[in-house]
Amino acid sequence: MDDQEKELMLDRLQELQVEHRDLDEIIDRLSEDPLVDQLQIQRLKKRKLHLKDMIRKLESTLIPDIEA
Repeated sequence: MDDQEKELMLDRLQELQVEHRDLDEIIDRLSEDPLVDQLQIQRLKKRKLHLKDMIRKLESTLIPDIEA
């Protein structure tokens, strides 16, 4: 992986982390409202979980393997 690819991946990682954090705040706010659609909250939680998986995958790609 060259430096440009790594930089692009780091940028993407940061974008995903921001989106994940924003979703967390939105879910918290919506959860406080008893009239909010629970299906909407579930969809947001699924999206947040998907983002978390993508973040972990990118982090794993960026961390070099340690030789045993």
